[in-house]
Amino acid sequence: MSELKRAIDQISKDRGIDRDLLIDTLEEAVRSAVARKHGDTMDIEVAFNEDSGEIEVFEFKVVVAEVHDPVSEISLEDAREHDPNAQLDDEMGFPVNIEDLGRIAAQSAKQVIIQRMRDAEQEIIYEEYKDRMGEIASGIVQRRDRTGWIINLGRTEALLPKDEQIPRERYKRGDRVQAYIIDVLKESRGPQVIVSRSHPDYMVELFKREVPEVADGTVKIMGVARDPGLRAKVAVMSRERDVDPVGACVGIRGSRIQNVVQELKGERIDIVVWSPDIAMYAQHALSPAVITRITVDEEEETLEVVCPDDQLTLAIGRKGQNVKLAAKLLGWKIDIFTESRYGELNASRKGMDQIASVAEISMESFFNAGFESLESIVRASDEELLAVSGLNERKIADIRLAINMLAPEIAALATETGADAANDDTNDTPADGEETK
Repeated sequence: MSELKRAIDQISKDRGIDRDLLIDTLEEAVRSAVARKHGDTMDIEVAFNEDSGEIEVFEFKVVVAEVHDPVSEISLEDAREHDPNAQLDDEMGFPVNIEDLGRIAAQSAKQVIIQRMRDAEQEIIYEEYKDRMGEIASGIVQRRDRTGWIINLGRTEALLPKDEQIPRERYKRGDRVQAYIIDVLKESRGPQVIVSRSHPDYMVELFKREVPEVADGTVKIMGVARDPGLRAKVAVMSRERDVDPVGACVGIRGSRIQNVVQELKGERIDIVVWSPDIAMYAQHALSPAVITRITVDEEEETLEVVCPDDQLTLAIGRKGQNVKLAAKLLGWKIDIFTESRYGELNASRKGMDQIASVAEISMESFFNAGFESLESIVRASDEELLAVSGLNERKIADIRLAINMLAPEIAALATETGADAANDDTNDTPADGEETK
């Protein structure tokens, strides 16, 4: 086997580059070198001879009676010296000695070969990692740049951007890290693989790896909401009645979920049961808090959640984390009230509805003017109420009368508030000879 053929086979095997592509690259490089030395007007053909293992170059000329262009034509007399059977208008090929291409031409050929091999290798890497988007990749932390950490994946490098890292997670050179491939970009210097450790789907892939029921589709992950590094909520459902989706994900004594938690450096994970009933789903999502009532507004995609007074802190969570994750998981807005507060608001709204009915206007008119409760209407002056669309002095008088009949205790609040204000004004008035401070 020739040295060139052996080199082609070795490069193809080591770098995973298609052998035919390598041969095409070599042929193109030699064609370029010949054209550089002899001019691009020559009609040449370059081919790799599999038997000899060498590159062969042939120059073609047309047989003519009288030569006008020696580069592309040959006389019949000269042609018959090579082939006694040559005829006019025949096209004859003559071997070109490529051993004396010259240093510059040889260097040019080498550069073409190197560049084409590099391009081919980068294309192979791009295609490989493009097909691996949505998978977990493992690599070694190599260096840091202004956009994030560079991870060596072996055949190429990946970028772990700052906004795809888990907050407060620290890395150093040489650390082995794994992350989720979210994108593969074509760059001039080679494919750029973008990875993430904070992406919700990274958690999905981790559960697929740790939980066979998730990997085979028996248990399906319906949604993930993460506060990376701190807490996450994962909604699951089972396709088989006798398989508990929560138990499958947690594992015996928490063995399965602990492996995921460990990989995410202690991120707390709540596994909740998904439900097509949004109210039931919300109740699960807000666990461990106890929920007593949920009102659904499908048009606005808003949930009004009521919990016992002593469950409010648990429902909201530290810095609002529990309710924020639940809202992200559901994709709905969630408003939480305690039972006592909800009772007050409900009574106030009922009273507002009755007052609006007396005034023959909608409750929206009060809301649009900034009156959110019956108490705010009671405390308002007539001038302030005139700002409500549809109200006039007669209707305001009717409202005052209705309030005294429907809610005398609330009406009394306005009187008490006015008296307190008058007392405050009296107390603030300085005595004779006393200096105002």
